[in-house]
Amino acid sequence: MSRDAQLIKESWVAVEPLAEKIAQYFYAHVFYGHPEIREMFPVMMDVQRERLLRAVVRIVQGFDHPEFLMPYLNQLGRDHRKFAVVPGHYEVVGASLLAALREYGGEIFTEEVQQAWIRAYSIAAKAMIDAAEHAAVDEPPWWNARVIEHEVRGNEIAVLTVLLDRPLPYLPGQYVSVESPRWPRLWRAYSIANAPRHDATLEFHVKAVPGGWVSRALVHHIQVGETLRLGPPIGSMVPNPSSRRDVVCVAGSTGLAPIKAIVEDMTQWNSERNVHVFFGARTRVGLYDLAALEKLAIDHEWLTLVPAVSDETTFGELGNISDVFGEHGSWDNHDVYTAGSAEMVRATLTKCHELQIPLSRIRYDSFSDL
Repeated sequence: MSRDAQLIKESWVAVEPLAEKIAQYFYAHVFYGHPEIREMFPVMMDVQRERLLRAVVRIVQGFDHPEFLMPYLNQLGRDHRKFAVVPGHYEVVGASLLAALREYGGEIFTEEVQQAWIRAYSIAAKAMIDAAEHAAVDEPPWWNARVIEHEVRGNEIAVLTVLLDRPLPYLPGQYVSVESPRWPRLWRAYSIANAPRHDATLEFHVKAVPGGWVSRALVHHIQVGETLRLGPPIGSMVPNPSSRRDVVCVAGSTGLAPIKAIVEDMTQWNSERNVHVFFGARTRVGLYDLAALEKLAIDHEWLTLVPAVSDETTFGELGNISDVFGEHGSWDNHDVYTAGSAEMVRATLTKCHELQIPLSRIRYDSFSDL
């Protein structure tokens, strides 16, 4: 470990118990010195503060491993174009981050530690700026997407189909950030639920969550004809084209969306790799897209579908989907894809560890940093 990486990690460990206060101080410092920047952010800042902290933690943890950190920074820089971020904004952010760390770091934040943070942030900022400039050559900061279909399935889930104003190149399994006209500047990440199509349409599966401003707007209030804005495609939970291993997918609720996109894509080229899809929800109603999956399984003999519910004893498979997945096989020679709530993904990863599935064969994404 380099000296800078050591200093950054040690100093962050020391101040991490005060992380929430650091985030509050950071944004106050930014907005007080540059009030014009406040307009770039949503009215509700709680989620934004959490994302800042997670991004800082990821940079701290990855600073000594650029092979993992740089792709993440490139994605951030590319995605931040939708906020109209320019290079000068990174200087403001860097100065406010250092001010917040000095405020709460006290004696720990020595000159040597400060210089280590400055060097680390300079590297991160340059990577994000370079990625944004590279993307600007042939990619818009966002895409306009007109809602052409809106179907509510159950009380809290909707399937939306949108028509793009221009092609959006993406890989099955990736996700985009979405802004509703009902909540300007409030972006939330949603997986694309279909393989790439020639008609410039995308499908999204959205579950309304308590306190979810965007999700509740998309499920209960958005109308056909309204236009959403989409950020660039992001995510690494995409098929491995060089693998010849069979595939097992574990999806909880609307975590089905990227899994369905991957399976749809495989219907266009796969004939040899067996695929198991475990699809779970609390109740039968929560298996909102089961009919479409069943049709795919009928049309493609290599696809096996295992639906399960945790709270209804009258349904066939009973239990949390991560447990059902573990009970159906060892999966020691499979590529594993998993998506759903954070709790469900963690349970699946734990089960994979128990089954001794190598981490290199497991793919999942976290939306929390964007």
